[in-house]
Amino acid sequence: MSVLRCGLTAALALGSALMLAGPASAQTKLKWAHVYETSEPFHTTSVWAAEEINKRTNGRYVIEVYPASQLGKESDINQGLTLGTVDMIISGSSFAGKAYPPIGVTYYPYTFRDADHLIAYSKSDVFKDLAKGYEDKTGNHIVAVTYYGVRQATSNKPFKTCAEMKGLKIRVPDAPAYLAMPKACGANIAPIAFAEVYLALQNGTVDAQENPLTTIEAKKFYEVQKNIILTGHIVDHLNTIVSKGLWAKLSPEDQKIFTEVTQEAAAKASKQVQAREKELIEVFKQKGLTIIEVDTTDFRDQVMKTITFESFGYRKADWDRIQAIKSGS
Repeated sequence: MSVLRCGLTAALALGSALMLAGPASAQTKLKWAHVYETSEPFHTTSVWAAEEINKRTNGRYVIEVYPASQLGKESDINQGLTLGTVDMIISGSSFAGKAYPPIGVTYYPYTFRDADHLIAYSKSDVFKDLAKGYEDKTGNHIVAVTYYGVRQATSNKPFKTCAEMKGLKIRVPDAPAYLAMPKACGANIAPIAFAEVYLALQNGTVDAQENPLTTIEAKKFYEVQKNIILTGHIVDHLNTIVSKGLWAKLSPEDQKIFTEVTQEAAAKASKQVQAREKELIEVFKQKGLTIIEVDTTDFRDQVMKTITFESFGYRKADWDRIQAIKSGS
């Protein structure tokens, strides 16, 4: 009897131990979505971050990264944060600006001097204030900022001045911020989904588009465009955003892990983009494209004269604060 009792006691103790261990070892599966190609740093560093979060949380979070618009175009995945169809996304502040317009001020043309200025902004009080405004409005939390590159134009019709863009059919992302420069210069704007741009250029639906050099390479736009025009009109960035639902469920310790890992990933991707950007002018020349340098002051002045901050829901005071940020500070 005593042996039986001992065995029963041991079995009960083991069962209790397993019950206690259960929640700690339970896995939560998460979806992380973006619209970029698998070859791009935004994807490769996200895959690294997903694995790293899994390691640092002892396997409690299993994150699958869905690249190349697999879970929808950029507006879809932003809505997905609210709908609960995605848990994390990588997306620009221009799309966050649809929910909270002031955060889109960074897309007003010629806001940033260069990548260093943008990265300094991402660590500044003005960024913290705008990110808080976005979180207060949506509940979604921005954990990291990645340098995306300087947006340049590509076109089959060469142009050197803002005035020469008049009537040009140009694709821009479907977010108001991107309209400013083409609109100021009199271009005809087509907000085509990112995944459809190559085909639109190939079949002549549009004559031109604008994106960083690294994206022009990754999406192979150079195959269907003849000229790269160095307008440098937006120094662009991407946010890594965690949904309201997920952020609220994370313990403070896990929030810290998600933040630290995604910021490490963002720093890695930013460095890779900066390095590749420097090499690409020569690469595109070798591929037979014509590189056209322009006087960016001409474009900037026309934008400032034509497009008000208020027309996009931006605040000039935020823009002024960004101008005052010193690179590297």
